Amino acid sequence: MRLYIGNKNLSSWSMRAWLVCTAFDLPFEEIVVPFSQAPDCSFQQTMQRIHPNGKVPALQDGDVLVWDSLAICEYLAERFPEKALYPKDAQQRVRARCISAEMHSSFMQLRQLCGMNIKADLREAGAGLWAEHEGLRKEMQRIEQIWAGRPQSDGFLCGNFSIADAFYAPVIMRIQSYGLPLSQDAQRYMQTMLTHSSVQAWVLGAQAEI
Repeated sequence: MRLYIGNKNLSSWSMRAWLVCTAFDLPFEEIVVPFSQAPDCSFQQTMQRIHPNGKVPALQDGDVLVWDSLAICEYLAERFPEKALYPKDAQQRVRARCISAEMHSSFMQLRQLCGMNIKADLREAGAGLWAEHEGLRKEMQRIEQIWAGRPQSDGFLCGNFSIADAFYAPVIMRIQSYGLPLSQDAQRYMQTMLTHSSVQAWVLGAQAEI
């Protein structure tokens, strides 16, 4: 399998698919296609040759092409059922799917105001955004509510690490860069994620980018 991703410092959607592949030790080749805003840039040319959507991530598995991070993760869950990318427990599996889908379709204020930039110290900007945008504060309240529903206070969102955790990992990167305030319980989950080997590997890759 080939997984096409963007810059690790900036590409939140790439991070989600990559974490699933690495955390579950799936066999894949990582291909980084660096971002550029120019219409004739190599990023646009490369990705549009792969699929018309022209965005990352994209997964090529033989003759099968999958794009969009959630579709990729769902495909991988079916492709490798023995890996339990979603929880084995039926109730937790439903919860994992619901909160992953909610992350995929919601939290627009957080995305628009606090773009992922792992290497940057944006705490001053974050303080201003937090004070000025009620929508951002409300979205963070909902995120904390989701995190508070995890089965164990020192564990992952649905028991063991799953697709759901991969989907909220870029949120943690944003919180850290922008210095957004968190409850003690949310900070515990954040630390659990920051010590996960795959998350640490992604962050190291981001920091190494020029």
